[in-house]
Amino acid sequence: MKKLMLTAAALATSALLSAPALAQSNEVTIGISIATTGPAAALGIPERNALEFVPKEIGGAKLNIIVLDDGGDPTAATTNARRFVTESKADIIMGSSTTPPSVAISTVANEAGIPHLGLAPFPINEQRAKWSVMLPQAVPLVGKALYDHMKAHNVKTVGYIGYSDSYGDLWFNDLKNQAVPMGIKIVTEERFARPDTSVAGQALKLVAANPDAILIGASGTAAALPQQTLRDRGYKGLIYQTHGAASMDFIRIAGKSAEGVIMVSGPVMSPEGQADSALTKKPGLTLNTEYEKKYGANSRSQFAGHSFDAFEILKRVIPVALKTAKPGTPEFREAIRKALVTEKEIPATQGVYNFTEKDRNGLDERSRILLTVKDGKYVLVK
Repeated sequence: MKKLMLTAAALATSALLSAPALAQSNEVTIGISIATTGPAAALGIPERNALEFVPKEIGGAKLNIIVLDDGGDPTAATTNARRFVTESKADIIMGSSTTPPSVAISTVANEAGIPHLGLAPFPINEQRAKWSVMLPQAVPLVGKALYDHMKAHNVKTVGYIGYSDSYGDLWFNDLKNQAVPMGIKIVTEERFARPDTSVAGQALKLVAANPDAILIGASGTAAALPQQTLRDRGYKGLIYQTHGAASMDFIRIAGKSAEGVIMVSGPVMSPEGQADSALTKKPGLTLNTEYEKKYGANSRSQFAGHSFDAFEILKRVIPVALKTAKPGTPEFREAIRKALVTEKEIPATQGVYNFTEKDRNGLDERSRILLTVKDGKYVLVK
């Protein structure tokens, strides 16, 4: 399994190390499990890349950052999380890039009593609520923006195609819970696996049902597969995509079929269009400027924002925790957990965070925008 160590001196993203260093008393150890290989690599690679632009020290404490690749696999994510607990003695755990491994990491973190910052939307039940928070926008929050757009454009019927896993379930259940009471009828539901290379059969069924709109519940470059297939099979209606698809890679893979898509996203995809008073504007511009300077114009990504924002949050909570405890102790982990809910209005690229013991996402309407694709570029939906 690949492992990357990010030290206070430099982010050695290409180095392979045999064992993580144990944190010293003046170091905060952060274990990060993301998918830098496999079907979810389009999400995990921007998350890894964004770590080059995060602090190397917070509140006078050096950051000992350990990155492991889980390939999007829940079993590998569980193994990584247990290594963070037993070998690295991590103070904080982050990850993963997709929903199923995020659930696995959350389970380990809550068993061990270590703060966990999830980088993908995932359900946080009572057993996972104490130590886990979720940085990406919750599905009901961003979903409402899509359904409001459907309603405003006289959509009466909708078809659904999504992953055959917990991410697909999150979106289909939300579609039922929010869109149906708004008078929008679901006429068909189709699913596909993340590694699938064809959805021709599902697309034909959706086209035959002829809904006014279709919602695609997928993420990364795989979200482009049904988009392209539906257009190739002659579907002319509105196509909606989730914030899991918000990257330039989606346009690159989907090509001309991306034109006219309606996609919900975090504000990091277009901070230039925000009012100067928006708390998300400055961090969004900071990340995108640095990211595109290194990785090229229009390389910005929703997913880079998630890992970058984790450290924007830590910039607020670590100094608070350091006042009462030293890194490497249960007391410090508890202090981090408490600081996550006492610190308010934490600005980041994807929203303004206000976590509570019950609200483990902490975001509001400031965390969402609607995009469409015009002439191969994302533009704001007015």
